[in-house]
Amino acid sequence: MYCVLETKFSMQNVMGRYTGIVPAVKQAGEILMYMARGPRFKMRLTDICRALGIHKGRAYSILNTLKEFGLVEKDPETKTYCLGPALIFMGGKVLENLDYRDKVDSTLLRLARETRCTTFFGMIVEGKVYVVAKRYADSGVKITIPLGYRFPLTYGAHGKAIVAFLDEEERDRVLRSERLFFYGEGAEVDMGRLQEEFNRCRVQGFAEDIGGVDPRFSCVAAPVLGPRGKVVGSIFIVGTFGPESAPHYGAKVAQGAREVSRALGAEVGGLR
Repeated sequence: MYCVLETKFSMQNVMGRYTGIVPAVKQAGEILMYMARGPRFKMRLTDICRALGIHKGRAYSILNTLKEFGLVEKDPETKTYCLGPALIFMGGKVLENLDYRDKVDSTLLRLARETRCTTFFGMIVEGKVYVVAKRYADSGVKITIPLGYRFPLTYGAHGKAIVAFLDEEERDRVLRSERLFFYGEGAEVDMGRLQEEFNRCRVQGFAEDIGGVDPRFSCVAAPVLGPRGKVVGSIFIVGTFGPESAPHYGAKVAQGAREVSRALGAEVGGLR
């Protein structure tokens, strides 16, 4: 009865006007967003309550309810909470239906025609790069990578382009990972060489992989920025071109990435 009464009261403000906000649902959303953005993957109930100003009993009930739907998991030993596996399903559904064509399609199509390569837009989601848009050239080799396919964040040319433009703290954190895929799965990473490629990428606006990850194909990639200059993904082209074409194609890809960054609301002063 208490929850029902509170919900009915919250539907009105002091002037009696309908607001349409359910407090418990609003707080559940706040909890999920805080857990997604928070400093740690696993969090204590008291930390969540302190950060959001939610009563401990209320937060406990909300978390238990979210746990019933797999949106949250609880570690019985440490008594900590983390985001649950049901969110993976939800995120996958969003990716399947997310339509970026109005923002990137014309850029990808132009790049495909100008380079005769397959062009892709990969977006960062939970530390992976998901292919969310692509275009084929009218002629040449077609590279088949399905929409929704995910790469490791550090994979190949687009991994270099993304990591090069991360802030220093986040870049250092990524480079401390046990497994790095800049030169392919299981390939040794020369940190000196990699830093040189990062520096060159920040100057030129693009990174390249000429037959490194896969000797059959080459790739050039440029970072895509979102609001507040945050790296949100990468535009990259894959084809059979040689090293002599990489600078020319790279400049085109970098320009395309700037166009998409602007469309996504970014200030592109940080991109050449």
